[in-house]
Amino acid sequence: MSILDCAIIGGGPAGLTAGLYTTRGGLENVTMFEKGMPGGQITNSSEIENYPGATGEITGMELMNPWPEQCQRFGLIHKMSNVTRVSKSGDVFTIYNEDGSTDQAYSVIIGTGSSPRRVGFKGEDELFGKGVSTCATCDGFFYKGKEVAVIGGGDTALEEALYLAKICSKVYIIHRRDTFRSAPNTIKRIENTDNIELVLDSTPDEVYGDKMGVTGIRVKNKNGEMRDIIVPGVFTFVGNDVNNETLKQDDGSFLCEMNDQGQVIVDITMKTSVPGLFATGDMRISAPKQVISAAGDGAVAALQAISYMDELLN
Repeated sequence: MSILDCAIIGGGPAGLTAGLYTTRGGLENVTMFEKGMPGGQITNSSEIENYPGATGEITGMELMNPWPEQCQRFGLIHKMSNVTRVSKSGDVFTIYNEDGSTDQAYSVIIGTGSSPRRVGFKGEDELFGKGVSTCATCDGFFYKGKEVAVIGGGDTALEEALYLAKICSKVYIIHRRDTFRSAPNTIKRIENTDNIELVLDSTPDEVYGDKMGVTGIRVKNKNGEMRDIIVPGVFTFVGNDVNNETLKQDDGSFLCEMNDQGQVIVDITMKTSVPGLFATGDMRISAPKQVISAAGDGAVAALQAISYMDELLN
């Protein structure tokens, strides 16, 4: 089994950019491990307004569609595999695949991102996929002409609420504070959208339904007063949890240094505490969680991986 020059774990904007830069930069044996189609979470976004050059109305899927082909043109190999663990012995990393096979690499760039966080209210898990969703682009169509609720107050929550407002008769935004943590322009659009109702200083207490799915959600305001909102769909956008399981070792420790939130500690060049291991995108500390930032991380990590390989093998 030949040893890869570089193994890239994750096929989002960071991983794809790393694949482009490593292969175009001279590494000849580079494989990107991604269990599904490349693109990352951004492919679920209904509208992209802040990626340079992406003018007009463009979805996350449309933005990412050309990236894999461009990377593969320079020799990047996409292995459709779920990587369960990465370890290191000496100068060589071992990549453990879910099917039981292994690969080896001299350097690893990891960008496994993050996953939508559950809110934790009663009925959320039981009715997930039956009216409770974390993807407006995926499931919004099912509620065309109907009322829905959105939980959250950040950029993602408000952007997805605006998307839903285009196809649903009414959108309730439930937020635990009386102000939003979002871009001023996005907040202004929310306030100017007639079929959006703000339910502020309130938290979800319980989502309920029947055998067909969600029928409503009960919320509690800061005074303890309850309100029932009758909707067939509830969308939650309250942040993400880091997908760091791949770095966990058999003894429960992590391959490299992490912070208390489970984010990988890196320097400005994406280097981790382990030589040859670079972390990118949403899984690293202080990640802006933007497509352009993740892509930048991938480029930086790739250039560092090339330098690392030059020193290691020459």
